[in-house]
Amino acid sequence: MDFSAREDIEAPIDFVFEQVTDFKAFERSIMRRGGDVQRLHGGDAPVVGTKWKVKFRLRGKERNVDAQITEVDAPNKLKIEVTSRNAEGSMVVELVALSPKRTRVIVSADAGAKTIPAKLFFQSIRLARAKTSAKFKSLVAGFAEDVEARYQA
Repeated sequence: MDFSAREDIEAPIDFVFEQVTDFKAFERSIMRRGGDVQRLHGGDAPVVGTKWKVKFRLRGKERNVDAQITEVDAPNKLKIEVTSRNAEGSMVVELVALSPKRTRVIVSADAGAKTIPAKLFFQSIRLARAKTSAKFKSLVAGFAEDVEARYQA
């Protein structure tokens, strides 16, 4: 299952990459939503091998996932692999400098099931693909607006 979204941001590529790799902000965001995040390895800098253990509730069940940065090409690309007992996936954030003060963000997420219950879960997402894709694009657009607002402030 693949999703992708593209947004243009009125900010330099270095600033956008800094915001994309602001891991403390993402950790706080997950905790505000009721999840639990533990950084197992790595610091604040985006380096290959940085790992997290994340716990959250989804569809009434406690979920546990491990996330790890597998590729960093500052300030152009960041790839994070996510694994759990039932599924695995990856998220790639690519940045393209359109001008000195304008950056295109391309976010793509890919996920696959390892077990039959996970296959059923992903099937329900496929059935609501238009709604799920619109929500994904909305999340990326909201992030882009936030980055732009922080740059202008």
